[in-house]
Amino acid sequence: MTDADAVPDATPKASTVPPLSVEDAADLTTRITDNVERVIVGHRDAIENILIAVLARGHLLLEDVPGVGKTMLARAVAISLGGSFKRVQFTPDLLPSDVTGVNVFNQQTREFEFQPGPVFANVVLGDEINRAPPKTQAALLEVMEEQQVTVDGESHRVPDPFTVIATQNDVEPNRTYELPIAEIDRFMKKLRLGYPSETQETELLGRVTGDHPIDSLDPVASVEDVLQARRTVSQVTVREPVRSYVSRLAGYTREHAQLGVSPRGGIALVRASQARAVFAGRDYVIPDDVQTEAQSVWAHRIRTDGDDTGAAIVARALDGVAVE
Repeated sequence: MTDADAVPDATPKASTVPPLSVEDAADLTTRITDNVERVIVGHRDAIENILIAVLARGHLLLEDVPGVGKTMLARAVAISLGGSFKRVQFTPDLLPSDVTGVNVFNQQTREFEFQPGPVFANVVLGDEINRAPPKTQAALLEVMEEQQVTVDGESHRVPDPFTVIATQNDVEPNRTYELPIAEIDRFMKKLRLGYPSETQETELLGRVTGDHPIDSLDPVASVEDVLQARRTVSQVTVREPVRSYVSRLAGYTREHAQLGVSPRGGIALVRASQARAVFAGRDYVIPDDVQTEAQSVWAHRIRTDGDDTGAAIVARALDGVAVE
């Protein structure tokens, strides 16, 4: 197997595909969300947040207790998008090469050939990422930021589009490794699913008494659709007053927290707001888009002293910083 065979990527470059119209992109997001809801009950907001991360070229961190559907949600989104999907179960003995891939010596050709790891997919699920040691967690840093991995000095591009959905559990903290702030800052969004309501759980139990609905889920989009919708999002207008508003919100967090929002966080909020505008059928961002996205994009990036939380800092920033 050659290197080209190992990492097939026939998708067009994002810069070469034409954008969808805003109306078509909004219809695409609705179609995907409705399809995922055939499997996932009671988490439409979470589905939309994942799609916003995908269209805004970001990654997502899901944190919650076991068994609330984090893995199933990621699978359903990947299937609906029509892209490839790989899952990595993070464990204490997982090595970086188990994530990125490794060069293997081919005795027939007498050459080393790259065997790609599970990060070579359109949607990569890193399950229980905080159970792996920091060295293995760090293996995701380059690929999340650069969309490539480097093995023995040679770089290999991952497919485009590329999104990492990582999960971490709240339980058994003595058996986990806390994610460093440098890695957390590379996740555009952090979400919690929570338990379903009684009505939602009753419906869920009814759906899975026979065959699981994930087994009959079909794609409702293609990789090219996603690339075109990304182009649409990137062309959404963000005028100077909105950019200034984001900057002033970020400044508030830096003044009132031990570690405030970085410029990377500001960029992430602008991109997420562009995607939110497309969801609403608009080709321009308004302050409401920024306010809707701020908590999920910023709260996990802030470090505070005492009992204060990042979510509380963001809430006070939204209340205290005027919209001009």
